[in-house]
Amino acid sequence: MYKVLYNKKISVNSYEMAIIAPHIIEKFIPGQFIIIMAYEDSERIPLTVYDYDKEKGIIYLIYQVVGASTLELSNIKKEIFSISGPLGNGNEICLNPNNYREKRICYVAGGVGIAPVYPQIKYLNELGLKVDVIYGAKNVGLLLIRQKIEKVVNKIRYATDDGSFGTKGFVTDILEKYINDYDIVVAIGPVIMMKNIVDVTNKHNVKSIVSMNPLMVDGSGMCGACRCEVDGKVKFACIHGPEFPGDKVNFDLALKRMNIYKEEEKEKLDLINKKLGGKKDE
Repeated sequence: MYKVLYNKKISVNSYEMAIIAPHIIEKFIPGQFIIIMAYEDSERIPLTVYDYDKEKGIIYLIYQVVGASTLELSNIKKEIFSISGPLGNGNEICLNPNNYREKRICYVAGGVGIAPVYPQIKYLNELGLKVDVIYGAKNVGLLLIRQKIEKVVNKIRYATDDGSFGTKGFVTDILEKYINDYDIVVAIGPVIMMKNIVDVTNKHNVKSIVSMNPLMVDGSGMCGACRCEVDGKVKFACIHGPEFPGDKVNFDLALKRMNIYKEEEKEKLDLINKKLGGKKDE
């Protein structure tokens, strides 16, 4: 069991959790993920370590309540059953920072996609690499950890669907305007957002990296849910990724796979709601 220091709501349906897990920090490279289980009989949930305190051995997670497993997780108060990791491969730029010192880098985040973006830009900032960020959400209330991001970026531009903050519109609108300022774009967020970002980068012959973590279910590769097509070959996001060259990913196939377990997830959500006495994320 692992001690939970806090598990608090930070926006409409997003939470931040702090857990004492020093063994995760020892080998963690930004871009990797962990697997947590709320209880012994819970499903495995792949999540990104978005921040950490090495001295105190604390890891910080941001997650969104989107189904049964995350609803169950949002009700945890004092401890969780297990944590495994770090898993997957680290971000290419973080692994090879010297190869990118002269490159103009932009990260594009959508919604809770800012959680895996933050540790990467923080790490690069510590190494002296300044990067730009484009961050979008439906409204200003869903833009998370803004103050933390602004401390470690060169420049950040915001987009909201309703125009409540920053540019009214989508992250692609901003990227299209400034695409010639960059040599490489890293996109992390909803699959459809990443697809649209890659459409822009491909049009301008700019290198792109995307994270296919939205496809992951159990994080081991055994379930096959995170199977995707990269450069015409079958890859598993949790083993070979989660990051891949954006121009090599078959996004149309990935979007179809996102709907595979919808019925099963609805049934599981109903069971969790009954287990919690009908309590939902409020």
